[in-house]
Amino acid sequence: MRDPGLDQAIAVAGGVGALARKIGIAQPSVSNWSRVPAERVLSVEAVTGVSRAVLRPDLFGEQPEVEVDAARACEYALLATLLARAPDQALLDRIASLPGDASPLGLAHVGLAETARKSSAERAEREYFDLFIGLGRGELLPYGSYYLTGFLHERPLARLRESLAQLGIERTAGQAEPEDHAAILCEIMAGLASGRFPAPEGAARALFEEHLAPWMERFFADVEQAEAAELYRRIGTLGRVFMGIEREAFALPS
Repeated sequence: MRDPGLDQAIAVAGGVGALARKIGIAQPSVSNWSRVPAERVLSVEAVTGVSRAVLRPDLFGEQPEVEVDAARACEYALLATLLARAPDQALLDRIASLPGDASPLGLAHVGLAETARKSSAERAEREYFDLFIGLGRGELLPYGSYYLTGFLHERPLARLRESLAQLGIERTAGQAEPEDHAAILCEIMAGLASGRFPAPEGAARALFEEHLAPWMERFFADVEQAEAAELYRRIGTLGRVFMGIEREAFALPS
């Protein structure tokens, strides 16, 4: 079933085929739309005159204001969860309802939500295994030491442990992964952003600049390009975009 915004655009254009020709894509692509894809909204608006707010009100309508640190904590927590283990069906269903907007981060949410709707727990588990576990090893190694030195358990991990000790953040009992695993670092940043981990002012900035900024944006770009990635390609995009936002925000004067 097509949504009202897409129906209006098709009517103004003079039919599905006419809309497809006007925006330069094949008719079957438009026929398969249930709503205008995020990346096509501006093109459809330009050729039909139908407002982007009508075409995709979920992206271009009024959005509720969210407290910045709470929103940051949610982004980090989502990335931590998805990097620690494959999502089950309940989590995929929640991800499928992620809100989006016209910002780069909002569009990354939309892409991830759309892919989650098409995925399944079984496919996500296989993808996670191929990417991060594998037979012998996965396609990617999500560790700071590996990205910075080419080896595991090297000096970057030792420096991270020193920084965490200064903040009073202790390793979870039974945790097999070293602290420089991307999931653990995202979980720590979520705790700092939410206030769950009490820390002095500037602690999150210092931790990010020393232990995440040197490698994690590159890691997410690798996830985005990984051969085994489908759902995780979208997660890679989300992580890369969010890390870039964090890097720019922390670079601003206090």
